[in-house]
Amino acid sequence: MKDKKVGIWIRVSTEFQVKDDSPEHHEKRARSYAEAKGWNIVELYKLDAVSGKSVMDHPEAKRMLKDVRAGRITGLIFSKLARLARNTKELLEFSEIFRAYDADLISLSESIDTSSSAGRLFYTMIAALSEWERSEIAERVAASVPIRAKLGKSLGGAAPFGYRWEGKNLFIEEKEAQVRKIIYELFIEHKRKATVADILNRKGYRTRNGSEFSDTTIGRLLRDPVAKGLRRANYTKSLGENKKWEMKPKEDWVMITCPAIIDEATWDSCNAILDSQEVKRNQPTRKSAHLFSGILLCSCGGKMYVPTRVTKYMCSRCKKTNIMIDDIESIYYENLKSFILGKDDIAILNARSKNEIDSKNQELVVLGIEKNNIRQEMDKLVLLHNKDQLPTERFGEYYTPLNLRLKQCEDSILDIESQLDYIKHQQLNGEYILENADSLYKSWPKLSIESRRKVVEELTESIIISNDEIYIKFHFTPNSY
Repeated sequence: MKDKKVGIWIRVSTEFQVKDDSPEHHEKRARSYAEAKGWNIVELYKLDAVSGKSVMDHPEAKRMLKDVRAGRITGLIFSKLARLARNTKELLEFSEIFRAYDADLISLSESIDTSSSAGRLFYTMIAALSEWERSEIAERVAASVPIRAKLGKSLGGAAPFGYRWEGKNLFIEEKEAQVRKIIYELFIEHKRKATVADILNRKGYRTRNGSEFSDTTIGRLLRDPVAKGLRRANYTKSLGENKKWEMKPKEDWVMITCPAIIDEATWDSCNAILDSQEVKRNQPTRKSAHLFSGILLCSCGGKMYVPTRVTKYMCSRCKKTNIMIDDIESIYYENLKSFILGKDDIAILNARSKNEIDSKNQELVVLGIEKNNIRQEMDKLVLLHNKDQLPTERFGEYYTPLNLRLKQCEDSILDIESQLDYIKHQQLNGEYILENADSLYKSWPKLSIESRRKVVEELTESIIISNDEIYIKFHFTPNSY
């Protein structure tokens, strides 16, 4: 992707490494890789002598994440994952934030580059398998949540706006409660969430964290029954991805009485207005509820979809070709087995680039020897000069050409290292993808349809139905490299 805006992340953990591990070298290497990709480097984030145990709260990390969220950078290049952070929890947090804002992580040593199709599949597989692991953990702890709620125990989280926790009980926070009461009064008068937010902001009112009120915040506060004395518990669950939440069925909710800020009639009036407005509002376009909609192709070239109240995919062009939803999903699932390759196949994949990599490494060895020889010659000149055996006026005559050769040698080494980075990123975790296909196959039934569809989009080159035959072609087999 040309004109991509990226940042470079440089972190070394001790003063010794700052001097010995050459952050400047890592920066040049990252710049060379970005240049090879045709990307624009717009920012440098440098953390000298900073431990990787925890970097999320470091000012440079905050600045970097702010730039990601603002779209100022859409990718971050670093020498290796351990240089981004050593804390696994923080690495996952970085990963989720970058994924949420459609930004890419580029690790030179681990050959991770999520800006390419192979890199995105690698990233998608990690996310899918992580989702599976989270769901396994969630299943073990979810049963305790409604029990704790029914016993009146806290499930964690901040107190609602207008309230404060004292021990296990909610009490009214008078200053916030007054604002919350005004919200209901203004909404009954104006019947517009945005208008209410605008009036509050112009009067100088702010949310608990100091932000201005938005129509979304107003809507959430109006809908929450805690204001009329009923606190909901066990009513939402996390979807995991992008930290989104959805409402649980009402029969799972636990309602606990608490002090009221407004009377029930006021709350009911506001919510009746909201209900009426939502009925009139056009429903947003829904994402496809079917795994292969628009991906499955008929031999005539038409895309296949599932019409309303039909249980099969049908060709949108010829209207003749069709296949049952369960059948194609079962067939695709079984074909994932063919994607699980053995060690011999992975060896073939790796051999395709081994010769080129070996050749580049040999060049690095030769250049390294040449670099050391030049340095030794330069050291001898300095020694001769210090012993007054080489006049000052003649020193530059001998030293300057050697210094030029040293710079040329160092530039050549950097250039070859950048070429090696590029070659490795061409493979882009193919080995990881192939070796983890078995885990992907086993976890497939438990993944959400959104996660499965993302994997299908990245993993599958084509699915074509022709004369009762189905042709499924996957990306990232040894022949792909």
